[in-house]
Amino acid sequence: MSEVKLDNWEKRSAEHEKQYKQLLQRVDKNKVLKILPDLHDEAFSKVDCLQCANCCKNYSPRFKGPDIKRISKYLRMKEGEFIDTYLSQDTDGDYVVKSTPCPFLGSDNFCSIYEHRPSDCQRFPYTDEDVFFKRPLITLKNASFCPAVYYVLEKLKPVILK
Repeated sequence: MSEVKLDNWEKRSAEHEKQYKQLLQRVDKNKVLKILPDLHDEAFSKVDCLQCANCCKNYSPRFKGPDIKRISKYLRMKEGEFIDTYLSQDTDGDYVVKSTPCPFLGSDNFCSIYEHRPSDCQRFPYTDEDVFFKRPLITLKNASFCPAVYYVLEKLKPVILK
């Protein structure tokens, strides 16, 4: 497979959006599911999240019940106080952070609750699981701000579009 250049990836990702959409529609799910974990690992050997943190700066994960319980306990707050302080409900009724960047993101791009972070954060950007192709709109959105998603999609192009 060819090398994926990460310089100016945002522009190239935007230029390739239609191609990515086609790719995600044509994907052989069983074949891709077998190679995603290796592509995920390869992407994260090249992408340093601490240099980017676009996900934490611009978007919010969903905070589910177990996440709220775990994080509020870690912060020594009552769950209601945690919700009132940090969260609001979006149009789908999910709890999300009230403001961006995430209030737990430090100026050094480290997460102050990293070991206790929401499951959405732990799983993001879903490049090693079936969400990657089962929810193509999320993958396309993630490709616009996450260099790891861009990397995996670029690596998949020759596999799927042959």
